Amino acid sequence: MKLLNTNASNTKIMKTQKGTEYEIASLSLMPDSIICPSQIIAKCKEPCLVWAGRGQMHSVARSRQSKSDLWHSDKSLFLETLTKEMAAFITRCNKREKLAAFRLNTISDIPWEKYGIPQLFPQALLYDYTKLAARLGRTPENYKLMFSFSAAPAYQNQVKSALKTNVPISAVFRGGLPKTYLGRPVIDGDKSDLVNLYSGASIIGLKLKGGKAIQESKSPFIVDNPELIELARAA
Repeated sequence: MKLLNTNASNTKIMKTQKGTEYEIASLSLMPDSIICPSQIIAKCKEPCLVWAGRGQMHSVARSRQSKSDLWHSDKSLFLETLTKEMAAFITRCNKREKLAAFRLNTISDIPWEKYGIPQLFPQALLYDYTKLAARLGRTPENYKLMFSFSAAPAYQNQVKSALKTNVPISAVFRGGLPKTYLGRPVIDGDKSDLVNLYSGASIIGLKLKGGKAIQESKSPFIVDNPELIELARAA
């Protein structure tokens, strides 16, 4: 079983690496309460983009599920396979005179630092979004994290912890992006994760994507543009 996607078929990966010195490999697992442990308290399971885009294809869903099944059934084999594929990708990048980068939690939240993955490849850049605030500031220098926001009440201790750091915080907005949110400037986060990574104490604004059910979702993971709300009140 091949774990890594190395052809940039993910739209965000493609945008991020375009015109840069990087080539990016990604890993997409089928998230569950173990692989993505904060999905319940953050209430992001229902609007999760796992079923958006290519995720709607049965073949993609089966592939993701097979990888998750391997993670649960034989973690040692999974990690062995992953490290071999990462090493091969780095070799390929070197031949192309490119730098290797990895996003291993495309729709999951596994603390790869606990398994020694970023430590094995100090020459590569690893990056992810996380809903586990305890991970922030505790990863190796080559493994950079961004925090993922939700307004769910049970998740607010995580948000408060993240706001005490200079780590960029992503938020999904409905109705366009505001200029500021949570006392931080909002940037357009849909352009490039390499830009997002180094944006400091900002809000990475992500425009709501997906079908009608997601667009109309009442999940606290989705933030209604507060500027539009203020305009409606003033009208």
